[in-house]
Amino acid sequence: MGSCPDPSEVFLRHLFIINPAAGRPESTARLEPLLSRLSFPHEVAYTREAGDAQRLAATAVRTGGPVRIYACGGDGTINEVGNGIAGFTNAAMTAIPTGLGNDFLKNFGADAEKFNDPEQLWDGPVTPLDLIDCNGQRCALTLACNGIDARVAADVHKYSVLPLIQGKGAYIASLLVNFFFKGIGSHWTVYLDGVPQTGNFSLVTVCNGRYYGGGFLPVQEASMTDGVLNTLVVKQVTRRAFTRFVAPYSKGEYWRFPQYAQSYTAKEIRITSDEDIVTCLDGEILRFRDVTFRLSDKKLNFFAPKGASPDATFTPIDQQQRKNFL
Repeated sequence: MGSCPDPSEVFLRHLFIINPAAGRPESTARLEPLLSRLSFPHEVAYTREAGDAQRLAATAVRTGGPVRIYACGGDGTINEVGNGIAGFTNAAMTAIPTGLGNDFLKNFGADAEKFNDPEQLWDGPVTPLDLIDCNGQRCALTLACNGIDARVAADVHKYSVLPLIQGKGAYIASLLVNFFFKGIGSHWTVYLDGVPQTGNFSLVTVCNGRYYGGGFLPVQEASMTDGVLNTLVVKQVTRRAFTRFVAPYSKGEYWRFPQYAQSYTAKEIRITSDEDIVTCLDGEILRFRDVTFRLSDKKLNFFAPKGASPDATFTPIDQQQRKNFL
């Protein structure tokens, strides 16, 4: 437990934004008794529908006073709160995981468990995080994926409403349909800092953080604090080749397949197509025919337990290892 806050050190407001629809009902039930015993003054607001977390955060920050906001939910709630306060110097946010995936907090490694205790959060140090700007409309904290993985995520909701298919069953159904019946590739033109590549692509993943999709780790060297976006471009491959690629891809070992997977550090990534491009932005599904990603001019102030780092699972490029493998 943290020590009792000194009133002179406490932010003017501590606001907990709770998404009761995130994860399992017992997750919110576990959180409410914790809040009732907190040693510092705070407010609680509940979301009712998509977009509420962003609106609540934006309203709080526009009062002008200093505020610390606690996003209580999953990755979608974190993304909404982040978009509500991005660029504001009077606000900082953190996360208390009550969702199912919680990929954002995986960046903190073993310290992710500490985010379950608000007393370890209230006075934590602030780190400015980079953001991915998407078409100037909204930002991603962690990843923006485009291609078969985004299509799988988009179709999960379609199958989750069917009788006898829920949770992982809906994900498996979406994966099978997309893999076997919709094809792995899409015909796009991909511009990396203005240089075009036209062809069929399985996926283009723009990484600021390192995790998505329940623990997939596409680019180990991505960091939310280095001012660089790491973009993985994977050309269309056969189904057999793709099945061999998935497991290494999930561990950040894309470099084992240089014949169709390449990583770039472009400042601007643009994808155009004659058909809809399905984009998954921190779990939110969007569709474009012309989409541009770039490092946002805004920063997101994020506070964490003392000693916890968003780069805890960062792994620098081991050129010798890759050379030996190749």
